[in-house]
Amino acid sequence: MRPSAIRLLNILVPVKRAVDYSVKIRVNPQQTGVDLNVKHSMNPFDEIAVEEAVRLRERHKDQVKSIKAVTIGPPKAVETLRSALAMGADSSIHVEIAENAPAPEPLAVAKTLREIIKRQNEGVDVVILGKQAIDDDLGVTGQMLAGLLGWSQATFASKVEIDPAKKEALVTREIDGGSEEVRCRLPVIITTDLRLNEPRYASLPNIMKAKKKPVEKLTPADLGIDYTPQLETLKVTEPPKRVGGSKVTNVDELVAKLKEAGITAA
Repeated sequence: MRPSAIRLLNILVPVKRAVDYSVKIRVNPQQTGVDLNVKHSMNPFDEIAVEEAVRLRERHKDQVKSIKAVTIGPPKAVETLRSALAMGADSSIHVEIAENAPAPEPLAVAKTLREIIKRQNEGVDVVILGKQAIDDDLGVTGQMLAGLLGWSQATFASKVEIDPAKKEALVTREIDGGSEEVRCRLPVIITTDLRLNEPRYASLPNIMKAKKKPVEKLTPADLGIDYTPQLETLKVTEPPKRVGGSKVTNVDELVAKLKEAGITAA
């Protein structure tokens, strides 16, 4: 009897359009959030996810069939998808929302990804996404998605090894005080940490090729997802400006200054 053929891997990489990491964040005049009229780019942790997906294909060559990027955002978010396609993704999905619509909350994002996975005729074996987005720093979407799907999960990954034959993933993950290895059965949700890799720069030829790669357009209604916020932000303010320090000439003056500040020995 001939051995059964190994099923080729399909990788899904969710990416997010976020305020660029180099931009100085400012609160908007309405104090409802931060000023979004600034440069945006792909969330850095998601860049690491795209890079790892491409590296997995480079290591396993023909055993990885497809890498598909997906994003939720306004029309301009297609630029983030083009960046992922230029790095090496094969195709992409854009769940488009209005320009002024509030950003979807993590549970809504996880539900959206679940519905997208269900729509993939050839299935999804590995989902790789950033451990958090640098705009809200919530870091829970991957875990929620794993819970909704009932899949294995390996968070804060600093090293990823996939065995397509055994349908297993060996992931080294960052924990307080060190690292640990977890072995997961596919399908699996993996969230990336900073030490996993250093994303490549897309070459000019690949940037040009990315313009011809397919981008499937969907709406929340197509997926049956309601993006109505469940949380209300009451007010956003900048932290108080730090007051400059001062020098003292002796211990007695230091003690006096501490007492003035309300700091006393227990």
